[in-house]
Amino acid sequence: MGLEGVIAKRKNSRYQPGERSNDWLKLKLERSQEFVIGGYRLASPSSIDALLVGTYEGKQLRFAAKVRAGLIPHLRRSLLQDLKPLSTARCPFSNLPDADTSRWGGGVTAAEMKTLQWVKPKLLAQIRFVEWTAEGRLRHATFLGLRSDKSAKDVHRE
Repeated sequence: MGLEGVIAKRKNSRYQPGERSNDWLKLKLERSQEFVIGGYRLASPSSIDALLVGTYEGKQLRFAAKVRAGLIPHLRRSLLQDLKPLSTARCPFSNLPDADTSRWGGGVTAAEMKTLQWVKPKLLAQIRFVEWTAEGRLRHATFLGLRSDKSAKDVHRE
């Protein structure tokens, strides 16, 4: 149904505006799929701040999100080592830059593109997220790990 989640409540409980209780619980439904890594933003010379990921539409790699959540310190360093050999001067995403960064901060402006590092689209990341926005971006994306069981060209929006 495309719902963000469901509310579970005790049968005889009453809603209390502005208060939280164990009588009413919000259960979020999250999605997960693989995405192609096309770039990253550095936090320092030895660590990644965010991954830039997307999916293929036909032969075009389309940007979907900047992913920071889930990137704990040791992963930030090891991902950089995995991505450095794939460096390229050319942005692999066909839909960048954006005119603005969008409501959820998910876009990439022309000015911001100058600060990003691009990579050949070969590595895949498993990403958990809440939903796709109207702009075709991921909301609340979290890095779960790398995948090696699929070719980058086979990664499409599910």
